[in-house]
Amino acid sequence: MIIVHHLNNSRSQRVLWLLEELEVPYEIRFYRRDSKTMLAPAELRAVHPLGKSPVITDGTTTVAESGAILEYLVHRHSDGRLAPAPDADAWLPYTYWMHFAEGSAMPPLVMTLIFSRIEDGPMPFFARPVARAIARRVKSGYLQPQIDSQLAYIETTLARAPWFAGDRFSAADIQMSYPLEAAQARAGLDTRHPATLDFLGRIRARPAYQRAVERGAAATT
Repeated sequence: MIIVHHLNNSRSQRVLWLLEELEVPYEIRFYRRDSKTMLAPAELRAVHPLGKSPVITDGTTTVAESGAILEYLVHRHSDGRLAPAPDADAWLPYTYWMHFAEGSAMPPLVMTLIFSRIEDGPMPFFARPVARAIARRVKSGYLQPQIDSQLAYIETTLARAPWFAGDRFSAADIQMSYPLEAAQARAGLDTRHPATLDFLGRIRARPAYQRAVERGAAATT
């Protein structure tokens, strides 16, 4: 039985969604972040030395990193679904977007979140103007232009084909869902990107996506 070590507000929601798409049985072991530090609890280190999520255990096998987990599950449990064949034309874009999600899309989104917390967080009054000015300058002068460029590139891609690897839904769409939902929440993904918003609407309408959201929410109660 696959166990998903599921941390609240984390990338592990994608793992639940993929498992629902594949109709593979799984259990959820839920962990909650520290409310002050937002770090994962120490119990996760018993599963993986870095103590981070997502992590899955499949029998005696432990797999960490969301991209590696998705590739492992597709390879072991999909029977050829949700990934193009290695000799197919869609293989290269599939592989590209599987890596782009965490390699290119997420770093500026994470940095935006960090600098927003610096900008809005408590600090000595004499440091507040300088710290907030630096945070705003980094966000507006460096991070947001990167995000805007990436969103324009993604919009062009999804305007040409309905899914990231072409005409067929694949694990690359699941992998790309997290940065796009993060961008919509806090980084300027709006009506200027109609094809991307359409993509988000279509994935959220998928029954497997909805089941994953329900199971992830139920695990927190």
